[in-house]
Amino acid sequence: MEAKRVGVLAIIGASLMWALEPIFAKLAYENSNFLQTSAIRSMVVAFTSAIYVILTDKSRFKVAKKQVPKLIYLGVVGTVFADLLYFFSLTKIPVINAVLIGHMQPIFIVLIGFFILKEDKLTKYDYIGIFIMMVAGLLVTTRTFQNLYLLRLGTMGDLFVLLSTIAWATTAIVMRKYLKDLNAGVLTFYRFFVASMAFSVYLLSTSSIILSNAYQVIVGVVVGAGTILYYEGLKRIKAAQVSALELSTPFFAAFLGFFVLGETVTMMQIFGIVLLIAGVYFLSKKEEMLF
Repeated sequence: MEAKRVGVLAIIGASLMWALEPIFAKLAYENSNFLQTSAIRSMVVAFTSAIYVILTDKSRFKVAKKQVPKLIYLGVVGTVFADLLYFFSLTKIPVINAVLIGHMQPIFIVLIGFFILKEDKLTKYDYIGIFIMMVAGLLVTTRTFQNLYLLRLGTMGDLFVLLSTIAWATTAIVMRKYLKDLNAGVLTFYRFFVASMAFSVYLLSTSSIILSNAYQVIVGVVVGAGTILYYEGLKRIKAAQVSALELSTPFFAAFLGFFVLGETVTMMQIFGIVLLIAGVYFLSKKEEMLF
């Protein structure tokens, strides 16, 4: 029971961190660009996770050779590509849009597992959940009934977040399939260390390896803490419970976006949040039946 309680608290903590991430990122953009902020963030996350590993068990920095390509994949696809697109999208769309679309990740995890990995069969609950979450995504991106009626289905920023979400889904599958035994701090460190190396080339080539504001450091610490908490929670509770608890992120994001950035949430988007919760419930139905 203690492990479950720790797992629940860890996922709620991670959800709060991920709601804070786009807020601090947007604040960082006041005197920096998304590329520089992404680079500084990756370095700070790698440093934060390294401290966590040293404090828990520094010998765990060692990884098997067969795990190295997978860790590089996480760094390149999950951070350099997906996170960079996500940070760019934050310059174009509200925080709530980015967070809600990002939480459609379970759809792509299920679909990739079925069509590409050929591991799981889709049940009627999967189909219902996927359909409901697709409707939720449509409501979030269109924002108003008028936009929906005129088929204004969102912006390029929304599309970029969707591409990020698909990329994150592939890294989640790689992590669960090949890296689930790694220490949470080690997993986080190598993912962002690989990205830091790539971003360092950009910073050096543009002579922008400077700290523009404190928010760039804060967003790195927030992401580092959130990622570690997420991996620690995933070890202790069921994936279905993780997906359900993660849905607290949109509520945190909506609240913070309104009070800190002055962003508003439409009634259609609120209904989209409700549908998102329903969709995750159906997607997790099969797993609940297995335990």
